[in-house]
Amino acid sequence: MADCSSCPSHGKCGNDSGKCGIENNPLNKVKNIIGVMSGKGGVGKSTVSAMLAKELAQKGFSVGLLDADITGPSACRLMGLTGKRAFAENNLIIPVENEDGIKVLSLNLMLPDENQPVVWRGAMLSNCVKQFWVEALWGELDYLIVDMPPGTGDISLTVMQSIPLSGIVMVSIPQDMVNMIVSKSINMTKMLNVPILGLVENMSYIICPHCGEKIKIYDGENTTEFLIQNEIALLGELPTDVTVSGMADNGYSNIKAEIAEEFKRITNNVISALEC
Repeated sequence: MADCSSCPSHGKCGNDSGKCGIENNPLNKVKNIIGVMSGKGGVGKSTVSAMLAKELAQKGFSVGLLDADITGPSACRLMGLTGKRAFAENNLIIPVENEDGIKVLSLNLMLPDENQPVVWRGAMLSNCVKQFWVEALWGELDYLIVDMPPGTGDISLTVMQSIPLSGIVMVSIPQDMVNMIVSKSINMTKMLNVPILGLVENMSYIICPHCGEKIKIYDGENTTEFLIQNEIALLGELPTDVTVSGMADNGYSNIKAEIAEEFKRITNNVISALEC
């Protein structure tokens, strides 16, 4: 049964508790829940999730990161938690805090070997995500980032129907084939009446190491046309850069200054979109 009083979407979603599939843990008080999604794998969705969580934490907000990509979890490495373990207390899962104070919950925090595959059917995957929301002690958070798996399958559907999302950040790259697949996720989100906060275009360009010029590396469809067709806003553009792709090994502090500034702008745009 939904507990509307503890739901971040209380008074905004238009559903009553009798028709709502949302479940809430009354011990948790989460103000904003942001899903990060893409129809395609490998476009940097988890990296964007981690960077968004870190930027929000640096702004002084209390932040959590729920890794809903059960079969391909990467939050532990991106958050600097390799080898750490979550534990249970009073029948609740306790997320692990990283050095930035971000609470993280990922299946890799429960596996003895991160290289072992998770060979589960859809129902088990969906139940795991529900447990990470309802049976975890997140406490009071300003923002919870949900790193969703690629595609429009069981887990994405479970996240949208069981977790009270404040909005979705889409991630894509400027390539026609990828944009077509991402459009499927955009349309799924609209079908389920979940607000789309905007799009982060990753791998948008490279920066010439000699002159600093931005060089487009994909000959894809015009980004502006894609945004207009799908009626979403551009939150920002990130380049292909070794300091971003190497964040899991070298940390967030090593990212180039101009990229960090762009992600500050993206984060501010996300906050503004939530306030609209």
